[in-house]
Amino acid sequence: MRSRLHGAGAVAAATALAVVVAGSWFGYRQLAGPSCSGRIELSLAAAPEIAPAVRAAADQWVSDGAAVGDTCIAVNVSSAEPVDVAAAVASKHGATLAGVGQASGTAITPDVWVPDSSTWLLRLKSGGATAFAPANGASIARSPVVVALPEPVASRIGWPDKKLTWTDLLGQVTSSKPLRAGIVEPTQDAAGLSGLLSLTAAASATGAAGSPKAQEAMVGALRALATNRSSLRQDLLARFPRSSDPTAIANGLGAAALSEEDVIAYNNTKPPIPLAALYLEPAPMPLDYPFAVLPGIEPTKASAARVLFEVLRTSSFKNRLAAQALRAPDGNWGDGFKAPQGAPSPANGGASAVPPSGQGGAADLDPKAIQTATTTWSVATQSGRMLCVVDVSGSMKKPVATANGASREQVTVAAASQGLGLFDDSWSIGLWTFSTNLSGSQDYREVIGIKPLSSNRGALQQGLASIRPSDGDTGLYDTMLAAYKKVQEDWEPGKVNSIVLFTDGKNDDANGISQKALLDQLKKLRDEEQPVQVIIIGIGTEVSRAELKSITDVTGGGSFVTTDPSKIGEIFLQAIALRPPAPR
Repeated sequence: MRSRLHGAGAVAAATALAVVVAGSWFGYRQLAGPSCSGRIELSLAAAPEIAPAVRAAADQWVSDGAAVGDTCIAVNVSSAEPVDVAAAVASKHGATLAGVGQASGTAITPDVWVPDSSTWLLRLKSGGATAFAPANGASIARSPVVVALPEPVASRIGWPDKKLTWTDLLGQVTSSKPLRAGIVEPTQDAAGLSGLLSLTAAASATGAAGSPKAQEAMVGALRALATNRSSLRQDLLARFPRSSDPTAIANGLGAAALSEEDVIAYNNTKPPIPLAALYLEPAPMPLDYPFAVLPGIEPTKASAARVLFEVLRTSSFKNRLAAQALRAPDGNWGDGFKAPQGAPSPANGGASAVPPSGQGGAADLDPKAIQTATTTWSVATQSGRMLCVVDVSGSMKKPVATANGASREQVTVAAASQGLGLFDDSWSIGLWTFSTNLSGSQDYREVIGIKPLSSNRGALQQGLASIRPSDGDTGLYDTMLAAYKKVQEDWEPGKVNSIVLFTDGKNDDANGISQKALLDQLKKLRDEEQPVQVIIIGIGTEVSRAELKSITDVTGGGSFVTTDPSKIGEIFLQAIALRPPAPR
């Protein structure tokens, strides 16, 4: 769970709200009065920084006689970190989110959720929650994402007079004397994710898409950020210098992607060194606070939620937002809002405050870019021990129509080679190939042993380049059992020990063990104290999803199938990123 610092002051008193809706689109009318035939309990979970404003507005609405028909409404507003609610929703709907982890046993999904960003809704949908279709989702507030720097550091790079870009920041972060940049874990924090998207876009612009130069720039930026990353926002804020002493400033955190609200709240605590908010161009994705009515709630609750949404779009609520250092959805602000120096105003065409649509939300987001950013971050900034096992059976010679005629083997090797560039030297990686009777009667062959990349990278690159398809069949079961034993044999604490196996077919080995024998032996070998995660990536149309899943159901991990082999690179990154955290 991340923490925020709030110093924007208490919520200002607001004019009483009395909303009367008759004959409107939701077909209910609100009645104010003490006579109720029933009671609706509406639960709403909101991001911590907006929760006080939502609670105050809801309480005022209820005290004024909130009702749907002759049924009174009670609203229970709770402050909840978006990552915690996302984990609970993901668990309920069968989604997997890179870097989020499991929901706590006490986590309960609310009727209405107001996270800090629509990216949470999009990530749940693209992460496998196919039935997750929240109603509404329109924004009720906004906070631009900025880069926060201690004012002395910001002054040295031209603030507040010079207009700075993300390319400028990339240069500062990756120079020979780099600016000490940090980030709140972007897989768990929407502002961190927004900053990551902008910085990686700047890195990608340094060369052709997918080129070695662009990948090198991106990986360099990611690892620079990862050096000072934190899972808790409060911890990251605490790393900014707390003294005007030059040594303290030099040793403190120099930059971090945060929300405008974070900077205002931090500066309201009167720190020794205030933070400057840099509104870099191109404008990063802002926090947009969607009002999401979660699927499956009762119709009367859904109707009550629609009325509450209208309450949260009034001018009075804009003033409540201002007291929490938040803007209205259109980027304007209410009474009492004190913008940081250099903050763009929507009245002056400030692009950092309002996107072109003026509304924001999921319509302005690119789900593929978000998924790529979160998976690449997870791969490039974690450490592990992995045995890569590549199918070299005869069917891997088949050409791939969507890859300019390259063979299945070639696209698999290309994906593995590109992925290798994301792993840092703390990884230990080995390489096997398999078919049938590849080494005498043995179905598999060790190409490179599992060793640290610090001494093994060149050998691995050469080993991958040497892979050629054989004329054999697919000795999947014997190979999987041998690979599992090998990784378990030299299991390394503090890392995720894993097998990643690529195959384009079903087990086809007349002399090998049966599926039942494989599963029985894997069950016996499995050790909860020394787990080995198995990731199987099926390529093409000849694989059996059920066969692959039967293996990973026993070992832990996951199976992924792509009928289009040209997509194998994306699947590979997703598979690695979705592994569980290393055991402590």
